Amino acid sequence: MKLSQLQYICEVANQGLNVSEAAEALHTSQPGVSKQIRMLESELGVPIFSRAGKRFVDLTPPGEEILQAAQRILREIDNIRRIGQDFGADDEGVLTIATTHTQARYVLPSVIQRFRKRYPKVRLQLRQGSPQQICALAAAGEADVAIATEAVATSEKLIALPCYRWNRCVVVPAQHPLLEKNEPLTLADIAAYPIVTYDFAFAGRSLMNQAFEEAGLRPNVVLTALDSDVIKTYVELGLGIGLLAKMAFDPQRDLGLRMINAAHLFPPSTTWVGIRRGSYLRGFIYDFLELFAPHLKREGLKAALHAE
Repeated sequence: MKLSQLQYICEVANQGLNVSEAAEALHTSQPGVSKQIRMLESELGVPIFSRAGKRFVDLTPPGEEILQAAQRILREIDNIRRIGQDFGADDEGVLTIATTHTQARYVLPSVIQRFRKRYPKVRLQLRQGSPQQICALAAAGEADVAIATEAVATSEKLIALPCYRWNRCVVVPAQHPLLEKNEPLTLADIAAYPIVTYDFAFAGRSLMNQAFEEAGLRPNVVLTALDSDVIKTYVELGLGIGLLAKMAFDPQRDLGLRMINAAHLFPPSTTWVGIRRGSYLRGFIYDFLELFAPHLKREGLKAALHAE
């Protein structure tokens, strides 16, 4: 049994059983991947993949168990490398953060600025995407941490740790009629106008929908977007009023818009950090997490990882 064979079956599974894409990701040839998998199956005495002709169509029952064991072995090998790096040069390396646009644009800059002062030799990589994409990156080991509101807490492959709670606001152009209201904003006030807000996968959208449903209202969502800046752009163009995370409104930059607090209308959302189960975290990652969420102390994080 070779380590490369375990890498091959894991990558084939990651690529949806597409051997060609697995070979490309591993910088090798498709026939080579297929041959090594056949050799491993012959050595083990069981098929790992069921086939239709030469094409893989599914994992066999023993193949599912073998895949899980192979993934654990590869994770531990990665952890061994990280241990060596940590003790060899504890202030150098790469920190990859998978997160959403709102976190990257409005929450992380001050954290990263402080982190860079402490660890000038650590190279930072920000990988942006939907919550589901972010979780997939962390689960595959392509990101050290995932930071998002949705999906992280429900991912079976990640340890989820709550960081902070936030709520929403309505943004409107200057001189908008909603700015003339003397009473607190209501859900009916919002539903009376076309709405520009987040895509369904983002930023607590399910909580927003639930609030309107419970009030017996059907909001007129005319545009959804993947990030807060796009939402604000279309509000400025007059497409509708914006419903977004309160942290995403910057009065010094959003000069053409005005913000109305809507925190009393919706349940608060929680932003989570997700870490792949069984990971070894380098020292500077612990420090980054504590800078991001001060209650996430190193010893508590180690205990959570050890428990898993």
